[in-house]
Amino acid sequence: MFKSSNTFLFKYLRLNRLFRGYRTEIGPIILNRQRIYIIPSNSGWVLVMLLFAMLLGAINYNNSLTYALIFLLVSVMLISMLHTWRNLYNLQLSLGKCIPVHAGNLIEVPISINNPDEQARFALKLRWSEKKPLEIDLGPYEQQWVKFNIPAFQRGYQPLQKIVLYSRFPLGLFHAWSNLYFDQQCLVYPRLADERRLPQNISQHGGDSGAKNQGADDFVGLRKYQDGDSLRHIDWKALARQRGLFVRQFGGNQDDELILSWDQINLPDVEQRISQLTRWVIEADQAGLRYGLQLPNVQLPINHGNIHRNQCLTTLAIYGKTS
Repeated sequence: MFKSSNTFLFKYLRLNRLFRGYRTEIGPIILNRQRIYIIPSNSGWVLVMLLFAMLLGAINYNNSLTYALIFLLVSVMLISMLHTWRNLYNLQLSLGKCIPVHAGNLIEVPISINNPDEQARFALKLRWSEKKPLEIDLGPYEQQWVKFNIPAFQRGYQPLQKIVLYSRFPLGLFHAWSNLYFDQQCLVYPRLADERRLPQNISQHGGDSGAKNQGADDFVGLRKYQDGDSLRHIDWKALARQRGLFVRQFGGNQDDELILSWDQINLPDVEQRISQLTRWVIEADQAGLRYGLQLPNVQLPINHGNIHRNQCLTTLAIYGKTS
């Protein structure tokens, strides 16, 4: 009795997993026997009903040739079912890194499909949501990368929805599929506001910081290029002479620094304020300014460069999000 109860529970969990899917996984995901499901396709069901009608006729008229034809077609269906299931078996799928985009754009999600066997795989299809599926063929021991374009609905971390890999190769009589749930979220930056003009709160700092200045007029010397330096100050002549990538330094009495503050925006909506600050961060970075970001209960110090820009955009993307 205990054994029969365990068997019933096991079957229940298998059926429950069929409709609920798997838990999210980091990957790579290997399609083993437990991950692949297969049922007759629409054409397969039509053939099943046709064979049943032929069987009734064969029984009624006791026609041996009809029996032979039925057994032949059933054998073809069973072999086709095996090949359809085998077309997905042991495939390995992994997810690449999503590049952050602004809300309203498309996220590129790279997916790797690897065939570790000597058998080629044909007519594989990947589908996300209700989008048009991507179809690929894999040769023996071949790996391919495909990309999904997923809409970025709102700022924050956007989880990936279920991705389905399926095939009806070779005869289209059976539909084999596997549901993929990757444990990865794509970062979505806030939407960009239309107003490009930066706030006029640039502070002036004197003293011995002139060697770091970007806007003074006195040429001091050259230094090696660092990530985030303005392209306007690159010494292109030195680069043309194959001396390397250098940046011209200027000295003076002033260093421009900009504070991008929440209180500088006179808008009632929170999302509009975040969009405006996002636009200012992009504009300040493109202008080569040193800038800081001030939000309620959050403050990023003045800095510059790609790392600082991404840190500001990430802070704006997740600001006020509970998860």
